[in-house]
Amino acid sequence: MRILFVHQNFPGQFKHLAPALAENSANEVVAFTMQSGMPEMWQGVRLISYQAARGTTPNVHPWVSDFETKVIRGEAAFHAALALRESGFIPDLIIAHSGWGESLFLKDIWPHTKMAIYCEFFYHTHGTDVNFDPEFMNADPTNDCRLRLKNTNNLLHFDIADAGISPTYWQASTFPEPFRSHITVIHDGIDTKALAPNPNVSLSLNTSTGGTITLTRNDEVITFVNRNLEPYRGYHSFMRALPNIMRQRPNARILIVGADGVSYGSKAPDGKKWKDIFLSEVADQLDMSRIHFLGHIDYAHFIPLLQLSRVHVYLTYPFVLSWSLLEAMSVGCCIVASDTQPLHEAIHHNETGRLVDFFDIDALAHNVCELLDAPDERARLGKNAREFAQNNYDLNTICLPRQLAWVNSFID
Repeated sequence: MRILFVHQNFPGQFKHLAPALAENSANEVVAFTMQSGMPEMWQGVRLISYQAARGTTPNVHPWVSDFETKVIRGEAAFHAALALRESGFIPDLIIAHSGWGESLFLKDIWPHTKMAIYCEFFYHTHGTDVNFDPEFMNADPTNDCRLRLKNTNNLLHFDIADAGISPTYWQASTFPEPFRSHITVIHDGIDTKALAPNPNVSLSLNTSTGGTITLTRNDEVITFVNRNLEPYRGYHSFMRALPNIMRQRPNARILIVGADGVSYGSKAPDGKKWKDIFLSEVADQLDMSRIHFLGHIDYAHFIPLLQLSRVHVYLTYPFVLSWSLLEAMSVGCCIVASDTQPLHEAIHHNETGRLVDFFDIDALAHNVCELLDAPDERARLGKNAREFAQNNYDLNTICLPRQLAWVNSFID
């Protein structure tokens, strides 16, 4: 079978599926990416890089600027596909992350090729991430119009896609019928063998005074992980709970992972950074020598960081579920998480973790501190969390076999 993957940051969510398909000598696997400087081959996958010919039009109507950007990317992928077709390549299946628009026009090149799209999120004006947080309500009545038009890319894909795949049932549920019935739910997968508890783990960190400190499982470590430290992932709620936590836990070390940019939502006002805004709110109440802002860290250091954790805090708006939550479950972390819809599939209250109201900083502090005083309960929740991850999200025994079976279902 000939398979074309499309993802502007390939491999992205296809980092396991694409190489697994390429291992089969009967398959020819090609991938489109907008990343430059990529090798010609990656784990058996032939990579084709392409770039947009232009940028978004200055001063274009703000309601349509997002869709214009997606059309520009789609146009770039269209020309890359033309060249690929002229070379004699006709895919049997296109698997695309459609969120950036690259796959919009590929069926015009290969009208008889089946297309499956990665269904990450369908935008809604109510009931999901938008206006979930009263502190960041968008009072502009035109925002609903802009957001509805943002789904234009999704809606156009429904006409050309034969099927979809989504990592969680809740994310799939955000998509409307009739396309929702064409979405198969299979998570990207977590390597639960690599992500396992390690009682002998240690991690050395630089301190604010210029020295180093080595942490082990004997230390009281609280962890919080985001790609970027921002409201969508509850950074403000976590920081506001810290004074209470640190007053009660004078020996606790707080390890915070995340860059200071923006992954989701709006940028901070006045050129500031969300990280600094919410730290400044509480800095005078904190022992900063016990707080470690680690920024973006290599994955090789990320695993021992989770293995060190006594309590791991994960908060999110009703939005896409982070891989880091499932990775924390896999290493057996005791987790305190927000009682928001994306969590309900993985964190069952008092079974695989604790759920607290996203905005209730007193409840967050109480649960963290209570669990730090309850080693047997932490062990029970961590063990249950790991078993749940193994039974539902393991890459090699659960998710990848299901993904491969899903791909094979497109073979006539």
